[in-house]
Amino acid sequence: MEETKNDLELLLSDAGDFLETKASLWKLKTVDTLVESVSTLASGVGIICMTGVFILIMSIGLALFIGDWLGKSYYGFFIIGGCYGIVCLLFYLFRDRWMKEPLSNILIRKIFK
Repeated sequence: MEETKNDLELLLSDAGDFLETKASLWKLKTVDTLVESVSTLASGVGIICMTGVFILIMSIGLALFIGDWLGKSYYGFFIIGGCYGIVCLLFYLFRDRWMKEPLSNILIRKIFK
């Protein structure tokens, strides 16, 4: 009888240790997923900012070039603005296919990795 009691106490102790280890592992996996997602997001934001600055400078240069070619500098800005308007309209029309689905898939892959 005494031996059965000791075995039961040992089993309960091992089960408690298992649950603690399982909880610690879950916390570590959650932190790893969170850190990887945040670092990916941060690097993506940095790349987007640098790309935005590049596009802005190139757009100003191209608008001035087109304006000089047409005789009035503001013509170039109107043309470049119209091109950006068309691009924005296309992004708006296809936002689910071009933005929502790929970003959702990337996030799901990161979480369930």
